[in-house]
Amino acid sequence: MTTPTTATPLRYTLWQLVAYMLGLGTWGFGGPVALVGYMYRDLVEKRQWMTESEYKEGLTLAQLMPGPLAAQLAIYLGFVHYRFVGATLVGLAFVLPSFVMVVALGAAYVSFGGIGWMQAVFYGVGAAVIGIIAMSAWKLTVKNIGRDKLLWAIFLANAIATAILQAEVVWAIVGGGVLVWLLRAPRARSTRVGELASGPLLAAFALGSADPDKLLKILGYFAYAGSFVFGSGLAIVPFLYGGVVRDYHWLNDKQFVDAVAVAMITPGPVVITTAFIGFLVQGFWGAVMAALGTFVPCYLFTIVPAPYFKKHGKRPALLAFINGATAAAIGAIAGSVVVIGQRSVTDWLTALLAVGTALALWKFKKLTEPVIVVAAALVGLIAFPLLHHA
Repeated sequence: MTTPTTATPLRYTLWQLVAYMLGLGTWGFGGPVALVGYMYRDLVEKRQWMTESEYKEGLTLAQLMPGPLAAQLAIYLGFVHYRFVGATLVGLAFVLPSFVMVVALGAAYVSFGGIGWMQAVFYGVGAAVIGIIAMSAWKLTVKNIGRDKLLWAIFLANAIATAILQAEVVWAIVGGGVLVWLLRAPRARSTRVGELASGPLLAAFALGSADPDKLLKILGYFAYAGSFVFGSGLAIVPFLYGGVVRDYHWLNDKQFVDAVAVAMITPGPVVITTAFIGFLVQGFWGAVMAALGTFVPCYLFTIVPAPYFKKHGKRPALLAFINGATAAAIGAIAGSVVVIGQRSVTDWLTALLAVGTALALWKFKKLTEPVIVVAAALVGLIAFPLLHHA
């Protein structure tokens, strides 16, 4: 279908990468931080399909561009050796499983008038996810920062800033890259850095009883959200609340919280919550419009600058910038553990689940995340009603 853009024989085919991303989108719990950790573990460390530098380039690009972090990294990794066809197929494979699950849950939600049991599941899974994210952040830190004092300083500064501000600061990530570039690539200062650009587009199709005007409004709003919100899928949540609940009154507070819960207990990108919201507003086609509006901008924001990163990624100036930006990005990931933990660790049992998950993953290397998620969900279903009624 397409030939890889490298002279070195590859360890994988495009369809193997598509199959991997399809699997990750099906079982990959833990949100964006955990998902980028899985990609590093599986594609760089275990299978060696990607090099360290290719992964860093993708992570930096995903952090610098607005939109969902994990989806953008997946799209870039598809682009690395198989260009635009690879980026497109990998992106679809990564997003499709969670979209199907969310639409099915939306149909159940509408049919049965809510999902009270989900509170109990999220009680356990949300706490376990903190442990999964913490371990992913730790592995990324050890592997990418090592004993470099400058990178550690950038990492800590951004981790603290993220924890205090409760949001990723894109200029701090850019600043980390610029600082290392200035200090460690002085002879390359005249090199042009930062030739990054992009933008969104689409067409709508409405069938059945869906309202075409409302579908276009859904498409436009979520395209706007996907184009201008930095900080990956988790950061889009407070932004969506302002538009979906306060401005448009499409959902009430309880429905919005349920939508976020759906995103957290389903695998794949957290930003898929937009599809659930779209389903509640306008059924299946509302979900389609919301998902397209969210993911098409992030696709464009990845593939437009990707050729520059791919072509010039080995230049000393850009390597220095990428190292600094990566350290800052990992710091933001570590800081997000604190932010998300404040919402998910609410009592002694959730604290025990979070710490126990991290220790289990550290102690038992072959333990898989889906097993932990299922166990945590069962704990939540049993313990939540008991503690809630106590």
